[in-house]
Amino acid sequence: MTPMSDTLSRRPWLRPTLVLLLIASSYAWVGSSHPLASLWPAMMALTTVFLLGSVLGGLFLGAACGALLQTHGHPVSSYLLLIDDHLVPSLQSSWNVSVIIFTLLMGGFVALIEAGGGLSGILRALTRHPDQARGRVEGAAFGLGILCFFDGLANSMLVGRVLRPLADRAKVSRAKLAYIVDSTSSPVACVAFISTWVAYQLSMIREGLAQVDRTDNPYVLFLQSVPLNFYCWFTLLLVLLTIIRRFDIGPMRKKRPESAPPLDVEILEPPAGIWRAATPLLVLVGSLIAGLYLTGSKDPWPITRIGLADAFGNSKTALVLVCSAGIGCLSAFLCAYRPGRGSALCEAFRHGLTTLFLPVLILVGAWTLSSTLKELGAAEALSSMLSETLPATFLPVAVFLVGSGMSFVTGTSWGTMGILMPLALPTAITLGTELPAADAHGILLGVIAAVFSGAVFGDHCSPMSDTTIVSSVSCGIDPLDHVKTQLPYALLAGGIAIAVGFIPVGLGLPVPAALLSGAIILFLITGIPVRGKKDSGLP
Repeated sequence: MTPMSDTLSRRPWLRPTLVLLLIASSYAWVGSSHPLASLWPAMMALTTVFLLGSVLGGLFLGAACGALLQTHGHPVSSYLLLIDDHLVPSLQSSWNVSVIIFTLLMGGFVALIEAGGGLSGILRALTRHPDQARGRVEGAAFGLGILCFFDGLANSMLVGRVLRPLADRAKVSRAKLAYIVDSTSSPVACVAFISTWVAYQLSMIREGLAQVDRTDNPYVLFLQSVPLNFYCWFTLLLVLLTIIRRFDIGPMRKKRPESAPPLDVEILEPPAGIWRAATPLLVLVGSLIAGLYLTGSKDPWPITRIGLADAFGNSKTALVLVCSAGIGCLSAFLCAYRPGRGSALCEAFRHGLTTLFLPVLILVGAWTLSSTLKELGAAEALSSMLSETLPATFLPVAVFLVGSGMSFVTGTSWGTMGILMPLALPTAITLGTELPAADAHGILLGVIAAVFSGAVFGDHCSPMSDTTIVSSVSCGIDPLDHVKTQLPYALLAGGIAIAVGFIPVGLGLPVPAALLSGAIILFLITGIPVRGKKDSGLP
């Protein structure tokens, strides 16, 4: 614990006092023409999140600060302006409403799949002899984490809770299990084209585009940016190589497995047919792809590469997200249904909706803050400041570093995306006006990916992160121990993402070359301390 955090923990009155001082200091920026005045609400939001430990509170206080600057310091007028011009319009947008509905439905979808027992069935099929297969249990944790791509937090809780007793019997340390669980859940959800994250990611991209009145399709930009999400890809590859090559570094070397409990402890549901989990997932993904293609295609048949790209670029994304989520939920309910379990499934669905209520409020807070930042011209101010000191080619790596710091301090990847994307994306567009069109588009995609990568990287390193805490609790390890053992792996993947990813790609290196270079480096590094594979349990 740092001296600052120790002081704050021993003096609980100090946090709200500092926040009140920050609010009062906002008056110093009233009427100021300095570029930092436009960015003050974002800095206010970030600092408040750190002091109060509340992303929601930080976002709304930042938005309130922005409204205060707009009304030249009049509290009553700023309150009315915040509600009338920023909060209410964000809830009247058809896109925003669709995102809220989709996010809530995905929470219910995850809960129905878990309640059906299909995931437990898949897990049991992979780990029939856990006491003889250390590598199989670790591989099962990675595989199930990939399978649960649709939600990062649910992924962490589900895989940890189900696998912990099996990992103990297979002599897998809980620290190693927590690392695999945590380093698989958020990265795979961040790059998945359908998840509880994607609606939020698309919404933040859309907010960034709105700052400079661009009408690009957010979903197309997201899909194009996925290959450049270097930290997430390198993290997933590092987890896989760590399992295969037993790459234990740093404090992880000293961790020992717990004594094995009875095998039937803490299993969520009796194992069920794998189809109960696989069918809803296939229906959800299939309906999404079909919906995007059919709503955007002028001539659905025959299917061509150009026609496919055009269809996805012109699709009614918001409508398709909601409809596919509803179809997926219905399919999950029917697959999980058994006589006498209808009420239990309805309750599970309701519980799944409520678990994502706070993320929805965070969404609203991010939209409100973004609206105030747009009115203050924050994007133009940041673009002006960066253009004087930073070449456009180095913008992706700068955004990655800033996002990493924000996410580490606040402990939230979603909050980081909400604050940073509406600022960084317009900056990339503005700086890219002086570049050839292809280079400018590459920088734009690099910045989008850098926001997501930085948010996940800082989240992995932060002891305040929700996924860090959930992963450690579900695996039965202290959160601080989990951070200490995971940190060397996160730093390794983050360093490679910078060295062969964001910097070279910003300078013009093709993305496939960057991914291949990173993969080769990871393969070589994980081979240095290779131990014998005896007893690894690998096939």
